[in-house]
Amino acid sequence: MKFNLNKFLFSVSYALDFVEMDILGVSTNHSKRVAYMSAVIGKALNLTEEEVFDLVSLSILHDNGASQNLLDENLNLVDSKTIHRYYLESRKNHCIIGEKNLKAYPFLTDVTGVIKYHHETYSGTGFFGLRNNEIPLMSQIIHFGDTLENSFNLKKSSTKDIEKIYKFISLNKGILFSPIIVDTFLDVSKNISFWLNMRDEFIDYALHEYVPKRTVDLTWKEIKQITDVFSNIIDSKSKFTLRHSRGLTEKVSIMADYYGKNSDEKMKLMIAADLHDLGKLAVNTSILDKPGKLTREEFEIIQKHPYYTRITLRQIEGFREITEWASNHHEKLNGSGYPYGLTEKELDFNSRLMACLDVYQALTEDRPYREKLTHNEGIKILKSMAKDNLLDGYIVEDIDKVMK
Repeated sequence: MKFNLNKFLFSVSYALDFVEMDILGVSTNHSKRVAYMSAVIGKALNLTEEEVFDLVSLSILHDNGASQNLLDENLNLVDSKTIHRYYLESRKNHCIIGEKNLKAYPFLTDVTGVIKYHHETYSGTGFFGLRNNEIPLMSQIIHFGDTLENSFNLKKSSTKDIEKIYKFISLNKGILFSPIIVDTFLDVSKNISFWLNMRDEFIDYALHEYVPKRTVDLTWKEIKQITDVFSNIIDSKSKFTLRHSRGLTEKVSIMADYYGKNSDEKMKLMIAADLHDLGKLAVNTSILDKPGKLTREEFEIIQKHPYYTRITLRQIEGFREITEWASNHHEKLNGSGYPYGLTEKELDFNSRLMACLDVYQALTEDRPYREKLTHNEGIKILKSMAKDNLLDGYIVEDIDKVMK
């Protein structure tokens, strides 16, 4: 199918933004501002359209390894978001994880090492000791934008703020940053429009204007390789969901074969499973990892995540069915589910299948408030829910037979 990479990338960037806000403590639209600055600098340095597009993609995805690194380093023991942010920024592991995560992403050019080396400094004091032109140009550009974004409030810069920024980059010319990138930035940022474009209310417009449009021919299987990247990011939000999306995707695949789904429908179902909890990136990790009962306010926050999944996915062309199946996974046949309270007349078979399998997957994995259940224990709960007209009883019986 014709797959619009711009729409997909900018849609999921909304969800990725929540990760950066929750874990790294950065401001809204952090990665978008890095992407915008990178695009403007890249164009001024005469990069090709393909290179600029990849540079923007990498800017948005540059911290994709952050949540997994948080778990690997057991940083959930640290309460301060400020400590999270600076500790993560000082650890090279998230660069290595991020590089590995993006291997399957359909970049248009060779971007080997860009994410891995995006914290290298021009003078060679980075994690890997690269210096000057040993560092990929795209890495240098992303590092420049990321450093400015982390050091200054770029979404509302006054004339005085801009003077401070210019002083900072001038002092670090040839130390943190390439002299060429510094000089280029000073040139492209001299008009007030550049700074206005980085405000929250204008950044989407700016990216739409500056980023080349890219639509590629991809099979559903190839699109599934892309969503694998985001499934991993979603699951890494909490140590208790470390395999949830992947586990659900595996079970969806098995049941799709059981029901004789054709290859395209099976792949779309698996993509929906990959992305069904995309909205959970908007939920604070402290709620996801809470060992005790959630308060009413906390549960109301949890109830919003399928809505966030829907508004993220519905912007992607060709994802209409995927959006429905992914965002309906907490709806119940009797209308008591969330966030829309849909009833059995409004829920198609694949939405019902996703809902049943999501409950089964959740029950058979460890959670902060209980250990995982066995197959029989999980099925007993599913059958009870089917009896109360919450889940489709026929699908529950099939899951019992196939998964046993």
